[in-house]
Amino acid sequence: MSFQEKNITVSLSIFVAILGLYLVRVFQMVQNESFNSTNMFRLWGTIAVLAVVGTILATIFTHIVGGIVHKVRTNEDPHIEDIQDERDQIIDLKGTRVAYTFSSIGVALSMLTFVFGQPPLIMFSLLIFFGVLAQVIADIWRLTLYRRGF
Repeated sequence: MSFQEKNITVSLSIFVAILGLYLVRVFQMVQNESFNSTNMFRLWGTIAVLAVVGTILATIFTHIVGGIVHKVRTNEDPHIEDIQDERDQIIDLKGTRVAYTFSSIGVALSMLTFVFGQPPLIMFSLLIFFGVLAQVIADIWRLTLYRRGF
């Protein structure tokens, strides 16, 4: 697995976990009738911190463990090939395009909540949901392009 594929896999696993946590917490708030702005702002802060810190720490941990495993298996010093060529850049751009497309569709769907008379808190909750979902879909698309050998 290449350096970029490892990074994408780590990002994908972190954002799937974040999306799961977000959905579980929102459903718990709705069931407990505690779906209010205070709880949602706290959840949004948690999601933002997890996205940044979790991705950084998980990526570092993955590369350290990968280096240790490589050293034990081959008794050679691991060499990280983190150079991005044109193929990597094109795959990254295609993944970004997919993320923007899904995010834009999510924004449009979120705005429709006003048409149906829902409060703004629901719209902002859907914006966060579609933003994280767009990242997950983009990471899946990037991995698919790498596996296809594009």
